[in-house]
Parts: sequence; structure tokens; C-alpha cells
Amino acid sequence: MARPNLVFVFADQMRFNAAGFAGTPGMRTPHLDRLASQSVNCTNAVAGVPVCTPWRACMLTGQYPLTHGLFMNDARLPTDRPTFGTVLKEAGYRTGYVGKWHLDGRNRGGWTPPGPRRQGFDFWAVGNCSHDYMKSLYYRDDPTPLYWEGYDAIAQTDLFLEFLKDAGSAPFAGFLSWGPPHNPYGAVPDRYRSLYDPAALYIPPNCPNPNREDIRGYYAHVSALDEQVGRILAALEAQGKLDETVFVFTSDHGDMLGSQGEQRKQRPWEESIHVPLLIRTPGGQGRAEPCLINAWDLMPTLLSFLGLSVPGTCQGLDLSAALRGASFARPTATLAACLVAFSEFRGPEWRAARTETHTYVRSRQGPWLLYDNVLDPFQQTNLVNRPEATEVQHLLDAELDGLLARFGDRFEDPDELCARFGYTRDPKGGHLGYIHQLGVEA
Repeated sequence: MARPNLVFVFADQMRFNAAGFAGTPGMRTPHLDRLASQSVNCTNAVAGVPVCTPWRACMLTGQYPLTHGLFMNDARLPTDRPTFGTVLKEAGYRTGYVGKWHLDGRNRGGWTPPGPRRQGFDFWAVGNCSHDYMKSLYYRDDPTPLYWEGYDAIAQTDLFLEFLKDAGSAPFAGFLSWGPPHNPYGAVPDRYRSLYDPAALYIPPNCPNPNREDIRGYYAHVSALDEQVGRILAALEAQGKLDETVFVFTSDHGDMLGSQGEQRKQRPWEESIHVPLLIRTPGGQGRAEPCLINAWDLMPTLLSFLGLSVPGTCQGLDLSAALRGASFARPTATLAACLVAFSEFRGPEWRAARTETHTYVRSRQGPWLLYDNVLDPFQQTNLVNRPEATEVQHLLDAELDGLLARFGDRFEDPDELCARFGYTRDPKGGHLGYIHQLGVEA
């Protein structure tokens, strides 16, 4: 029997509840809602390090950031270990990657030449990092700068559909990485903005001072992506490939969007670390699955779904048995972390144990946050060091210690950590000193 194809589609900065199927009233996401009804809806998917480059490196290697070395944006992914792309290519898959990469170093405007830095992907239409959605830079197989025509998520989907329909007997594995709904929230076509009335938007109870125009634009971006998901599903169905394909939809991290009075990502709250994850397998049987699954678990889990061996370099868990509904010793907790605070979040650095029911967070100064996510889904009551939470805090302290030991994370001082990896940070923003130089290798 032929191996299944893989379609792996992911947004940038889409939080877990930003869709109709996830319970946000008024969201216009009919295609994602349909996909969710046919998928394993992983209701406890966690972005282990909720910022762009680290998550992408974790997803592609199955490793923790202290292993692959990318715990800040704009570092370059090493080429000395198996990745999702290289394993798929070696197994005979036709591989392709379209959209945002953000794994090839400090030059956000640079070209990634054919070869090992493409990490096993042959079909290539990629920009290292840009959020100019109406004039978005990308490259193919030479250093000529190209620009997506119009709103880039639509143009990227157009080309991704070309990759999917390319004739051939080999199974395909295509990755499509969209920039939205990451800010700028207003950079979205009016036809999607018109779907939402700012005065009628759902505002969660933990969002004290909502910017309704930002939220409107964010939802509009999500609706635009939803339309592209529908186009991909329709194309696969028309080709008779949908039930020969494992279809994944997820995001690299979330967006606070005013919840807890905070913005963007890198924070330890649900809106930052909790992401959507839909996995449609051939046959399309839908159900909710509460098993914890993290960024580094995606590669081993999906390789197993495809019938491929998992490299020994992977630190993530193969959770395919749990996602198939089989009896399985499920993880009791998973790790989330900010190893170095930079740019839009300047601290404190933190580590968290996320269970199916709780979130417990420590900073370097000690216990910081503890929430019961079942009784308090909007995380409005911090239980840390409260007498009534003594027992659960003690248990979660031990869970967190075990996770840190598993990944060799000593909760180092961020300056010592950067020095150990040879990273020099910008003194103002705390980030790696990125540049934007067109047509030059990244």
C-alpha cells in the first residue's frame, strides 16, 4: 500500500480559540470548522517556545531548543541532523515548502540557496521573514528577489496548489507557512475586514482594554486563511487525494491580543502558548483529543502516521497511538518556556509545566503563576502560593523539575546561555542583530 501524502499548513501567531470550531462566537471559519469535524482536534496543543524561529526549529527537528540551539529569532538551523524534510525526501517523498521560513539566520531579506540549508525541501518558494503582506518577498532557486502578487497568503496558496497537482507517482509532502494573522492586523483585504463589525466583536473576559480594530483585523486575517484552507481541501478532493493524505493545520504560537493586558507572544498565558492543531487522517473521522502535544512531538508523531521510522535524534514523543484513540501512556505534562526574553517581551524568563488541566509557571525568582484551566479557562485567578493550591503546586513543581531534567534545561541566566551558544544580542531589544539585505545569501 502506498504511503499517505502529507499536507502541513500553518499560520503565524494564531491562538487556539481563534476559530468557530474552537468556541469564539462570531468567527467566520466555515472551512476550518468542517476540517475540525473530520479531524483529530488536539485540544491541548502547546507551542513549547512561543515565538517564531524556535517553534519552527522544534517542529522540523523534533528537538528542544537547547539541543538544536535556536531559542531566539534569526538564528540559523544547523544542517547536521535529520529534519522532517530530509527524512521525507530520503523516504521517496516529493517535498515542497512555500511561504515564511525564518530559519536561515540574521538576513531576513536573504536568499537560501539550493542545498542543505533547505533542510530536504526541493520545491521552494520562500522568504526568510517578512510581514509586509501586500508586498511580500520570496525567492525560488536563484537570488532574484520576487514578490507575491496581492495579499500573500492567497498567492502562496496558488503556488502551493501547483505543487500539489504536479504529476508523479511518488507521495508528496508539502509545507505551507502563512504570515497572518501576525500583525500588522490592518494589512488584510477589505472583503475579509467587512465580515466583522468592531462594535459586535466577541471580547473575552480577560481582555480589559480591547483594541477592537486590531481584533477585527486579526479575525479578518483568520477568515482569509480559512478560505485558503477550503481551496486546498477542495483541490485535494477534486484530485481524489484527500483520503490519501494526512492533512495538518496548526500555528507556531498564539497572540495575547490584549488578554491579561498583554500583547503578542512569548508570554506564558494560554493565548500565547496554546495553539490550534487539527490532524485529518485518511477517512476523516472527527473527534476531540485532549492528549498533550508539543512542537517537538509533531515530527515523530506524523512520521509514524506516515509509516516512517522516527530518527533517534528526536526528543519529542511519538503520540500517534493516542491520536488514533488507542490505549497509551499519555504524558502528564509538557514544557513551555521563554529561554531568553527579547524584542516584544523583555522578561522575566520563565519555564512552565502545562497539564491537561493546569498551567504552572516559574521565573528565575521562583513560582510565578498557577491556573486551573478547567475551572478558570480565562486564567483570571492566580493560585500560586495559595493554601488551597498547596498540593497541586507541589505536584506541578515536581512535574516541571522532571521536564527540565529530561531536556537538560538548567534554567540558565539568559546572558550565560547566549554566551554558551555564541550569540550576541542587541543591547536595546535583546534580540539577535538581524538585517534585511535583498538577494544576498541569508
